[in-house]
Amino acid sequence: MFGPQVPTVPVTEIADETYLLDVREDDEWAAGHAPTAHHLPMMELPARLAEVPTDREVAVVCRSGGRSAQVVAYLINNGWEQVRNADGGMRQWAAVGRPVVDANGQPGQVI
Repeated sequence: MFGPQVPTVPVTEIADETYLLDVREDDEWAAGHAPTAHHLPMMELPARLAEVPTDREVAVVCRSGGRSAQVVAYLINNGWEQVRNADGGMRQWAAVGRPVVDANGQPGQVI
């Protein structure tokens, strides 16, 4: 759908030091997210672009990979070079056993 210009990374290969950008909505984030992720809903990205680092690897995640692919394309078009789409999104993240916590830091779920 987005062509080869959107680089991806398997969720199993996202390093701890990678800036994990979760672009899902507030209710999705509250239900369950990666403990080290940074929340920035997709529709707020243009106004908050300066929050996304340019000096390190960035992996963008949503529920299944569609919204995050759009965000990766947007970031690349705005000068980011070290940005990749988390393949399979938070569904895949949870499926491979990576941690998911809710808004209170308790075990969460991907909705």
